Amino acid sequence: MKLLETLFLLILLSLIIVAGNVVGYHIDIIASLTAVLILVAIAATGYLIAKLPICNKLPTIFWISLVAVVVSIPQFPYSAWIIETTKNIQFVVVCTPILAYAGLAIGKDLDMFKKISWRIIPVALAVCSGTFLCATVIAQLTLDSKGII
Repeated sequence: MKLLETLFLLILLSLIIVAGNVVGYHIDIIASLTAVLILVAIAATGYLIAKLPICNKLPTIFWISLVAVVVSIPQFPYSAWIIETTKNIQFVVVCTPILAYAGLAIGKDLDMFKKISWRIIPVALAVCSGTFLCATVIAQLTLDSKGII
């Protein structure tokens, strides 16, 4: 995806997220805009890092996640403000437009899905089950080690 297309999608998704946050959850528009701008800055920074020649071997989501983790660790300046500000964005408001876009992107590959036919169902079930089980084991081990459960 080209840089301008990505920037356009980030702006479009940002506007949808702000609108959903303000209308659906009655969050102040300034608080919503501030939080979304922080998320866009994190995503744009990760995207630009992923485009560097040295860093393009790893997926973009890795770099975006790494930037998000770095800016949220307590040693990072303003991390408390970043975390507090981004708490204003509701998770469902972010997921809805992104999943809608993903559905549209998959829809253009409908012929490929027809060729795969029923074989995609067991693969999808195995992937979802494996992901859930691994996440559950990691959560259990983490909570046990912290003495929470």
